[in-house]
Amino acid sequence: MADGNKLGAVGDRTTSASSSHEVTYLLRAWGSGDEDALQRLIPVVYPELRRIARRYMSRERSSNTLQTTALVHEAYLRLVDLQGVNWQDRSHFFAICARLMRRILIDLARSKLYQKRGEGKACVCLDEGRVMGPQPPADIVALDEALKALAALDPRKEQVVELRFFGGLSVEETAHVLRVSNETVMRDWRLAKTWLWRELSQENSHGD
Repeated sequence: MADGNKLGAVGDRTTSASSSHEVTYLLRAWGSGDEDALQRLIPVVYPELRRIARRYMSRERSSNTLQTTALVHEAYLRLVDLQGVNWQDRSHFFAICARLMRRILIDLARSKLYQKRGEGKACVCLDEGRVMGPQPPADIVALDEALKALAALDPRKEQVVELRFFGGLSVEETAHVLRVSNETVMRDWRLAKTWLWRELSQENSHGD
């Protein structure tokens, strides 16, 4: 049984590597002007896009009319409109998709909060890219604003949070996208969480 599990793990890694190579090939073909490559790419990456979308949707109230499939489709439409992207590989692609989905949900959350600003407190859980339960739109908007402030001070730390918290990328994937070491990612992640917690706490105290 143990040998079978080992063989299964090897098979999973082989499949993953094969998929990664295919994504990279199609991305580069698309970036070189092959429009059909995008159509071949979507079925390959769709399951992962849905995973990212579900992670986003867990932050929204259950009453949100935007569903996971709709979010993926909206991200796809924005993806098609992107111009001049120098696609690198699978991790880069999912990082771009994570940012697109972040913007879609931020736009939706802001539209709900124009008349409600200040009613709630931001309580964002930054635990290894997971969210403990649904979050109201105010929390997502507050985090987005805090991330913009962080980006002005340290763009890389903002990218680490976006990739890990919004995109669900691992430490290794994040390091690959940003071209830094795993240790740098973990240090940036730790310092960014501390900074964001302080920033969000100050915003809450000002709202009281």
